[in-house]
Amino acid sequence: MPTYTRAQLALRNGQDRDEIWVAYQGNIYDVSRSRLWRRGNHYEHWAGQDLTRELDHDAPHTPNVFDNFPIIGRLAVSASPKK
Repeated sequence: MPTYTRAQLALRNGQDRDEIWVAYQGNIYDVSRSRLWRRGNHYEHWAGQDLTRELDHDAPHTPNVFDNFPIIGRLAVSASPKK
């Protein structure tokens, strides 16, 4: 399965390309076919981002919210900045 960086994910925000992707718990989902994500956002959530923190803390969804969408890749783990 391909790995994508946060910068590559950000390009799939529904604005610049037809692809609408979101990351959740390390997986990247293609939500392009969802009418709820058609403009690149769903309520206050924006495509092209890792939504793990947002959805784990304040969303009314269960962890299975993306089960009906294909996983198209994994989100690359970014290295911590060196001190």
